[in-house]
Amino acid sequence: MPILIAPINQMLTIKRVSGSDKERKHLESLGIVPGRNLTVLKATSNGVIVMVDEMRLAIDCNVAMSIVVAA
Repeated sequence: MPILIAPINQMLTIKRVSGSDKERKHLESLGIVPGRNLTVLKATSNGVIVMVDEMRLAIDCNVAMSIVVAA
């Protein structure tokens, strides 16, 4: 499921990250890579706020659509 519709406050596993090379490399530098766990803290019409390890990240909705997660 796209991260935008993922459940809040539940540990999720990143399954796929798509998008341009630039977007994927940027997300990779932030720790958003397949196989990594994250938690969605908040979802809004502008995007999502996620927790990866001890780091909180705000991801806009266009980029968030390229992140697929599973419970």
